[in-house]
Amino acid sequence: MTSTDALHTNNHLTQGRWPVRTCAVSQVRSAWVLHSYGEDFAPEDLNLVRRRFPGRHVTLDGDVITVWPHPGTQR
Repeated sequence: MTSTDALHTNNHLTQGRWPVRTCAVSQVRSAWVLHSYGEDFAPEDLNLVRRRFPGRHVTLDGDVITVWPHPGTQR
């Protein structure tokens, strides 16, 4: 992880910012990766994250939700 990367744990996962099933959120530049705590995310979890990041490509793969960087974002 570089100094521009961030890892957020349980104390940052409150107040409806992330789905209830979220146990860890990491940010690498403009991408976000959410991990659940033992069960897959549901479609409503994906919709919650999509509402938080309008215009971004957000995908669900079982226990991981990814908010992809904007096209052209430096990697």
